[in-house]
Amino acid sequence: MRLLQLNVHPLKSGAVRPVPAADVLPRGLADDRSWMVVDGEGRLVSAREAHATFTIVADTPATDPTVTSALRLRAPGRADLQLDVPDADPVAVRLFSQDLWATPAGDDADEWVRAVVDRPDVRLVWCHDPRSRTLQPGFSVPGDHTAFADSFPVTIASRASLRQLHDWITERALETGEDPPEPLPVERFRANLVVDGDEPFAEDRWTHVVVGDVRFRLGKPVSRCVMTAIDLHTLATGREPIRTLARHRLVGGKTLFAVHLVPETVGRIAVGDEVTAD
Repeated sequence: MRLLQLNVHPLKSGAVRPVPAADVLPRGLADDRSWMVVDGEGRLVSAREAHATFTIVADTPATDPTVTSALRLRAPGRADLQLDVPDADPVAVRLFSQDLWATPAGDDADEWVRAVVDRPDVRLVWCHDPRSRTLQPGFSVPGDHTAFADSFPVTIASRASLRQLHDWITERALETGEDPPEPLPVERFRANLVVDGDEPFAEDRWTHVVVGDVRFRLGKPVSRCVMTAIDLHTLATGREPIRTLARHRLVGGKTLFAVHLVPETVGRIAVGDEVTAD
């Protein structure tokens, strides 16, 4: 296998930022999901609740070498905003069931994000200490950590599996008299690593993955939610891929696509790198 795509998401639920190469750290890809939008009570506000977060293009020097600040925010109809590393006192935030601490980005950032997502209560925060974010017991070891990713530091998806999923979606559409849809873009699944391969869902059997010189340990399969059904351009919510995943990939009440990884070593990886799995 080869690494076909490499994606970083500096802002959780922000636009996918494709990169030619990235540094792998114990926490995951450098700058991935380091920033997060929260509501007035400090709870995560993702694209599930505010689809417009998908329109926010967040870049750091790791995703765009022309960026000279810690974070640059762009969105349609808004002037760019450059942010330095925040130095405010940390505040309590909640990421699903986890209580964490994060540093507020400041009033200018809050005002900018509020205008984009059209919510007066949201704030932007930064993960100042990824080491304090431990991973799910039973699927991790002491010392594993990440920033604001849903569950694990890295997600890997297979083009072979995506092709199989599209075939299933087309089959279902024909059964119900619907027009066969265009293939879903892999970006719907927000994977950090996208690989090729011949066997659909071979990743179900993997225990380790090596990309270039960097070794990863399998965490667990990725349970998919309605966010994958949001069109990244129109922001409309459809039935796919959840409808078809529920038919073919339902395990323990969860619809599965792609797998989570935990870095076991660090280093730099690049599009085109060889990928091996066992």
